[in-house]
Amino acid sequence: MGHGINESLTFVPVSIAVLTVSDTRTMETDTSGANLQHMIEEAGHHIAERKIMRDDKAQLAAQVQSWIDNSDVDVVITTGGTGLTGRDVTPEALRPLFEKEIDGFSIVFHMKSYESVGLSTLQSRACAGLAKNTFIFCLPGSNGAVKDGWEKVIKLQLDSRHKPCNLVELMPRLSET
Repeated sequence: MGHGINESLTFVPVSIAVLTVSDTRTMETDTSGANLQHMIEEAGHHIAERKIMRDDKAQLAAQVQSWIDNSDVDVVITTGGTGLTGRDVTPEALRPLFEKEIDGFSIVFHMKSYESVGLSTLQSRACAGLAKNTFIFCLPGSNGAVKDGWEKVIKLQLDSRHKPCNLVELMPRLSET
């Protein structure tokens, strides 16, 4: 079939925790987190939990570590805190938790983001990694970046029907030794 979604295969939903990193947003004003939750549910996945937290390295790391330790959470997606300002600490908070960094995510995200925002994509430090059996994706906080990151990259790799390969089919093998 090449690459893309093979509709003849069965879709396998996964459980995703969503974390908005912001000093100013509330559940009422967090459009990026709300849009991400909607897109995740629309794709057929489950929301394990959705939270908003301030740009605090220790608190962010503790929250994501608790999701990593929770066998009911397959994926964590954060939005916000990936920029270059002094308050942007998401990569610094979460990279130390990664057992393996998924370098290709950053590359592909920037390729897709470049189509939307051009060279402004340089200002994002979007990244992804694997910790225990949990995939972690760190997206920028803008609605456009969240949409690009989900629709053009993460959604496809979290679709068990995506060929030639996808992250869901790796999940049973993540703890192999």
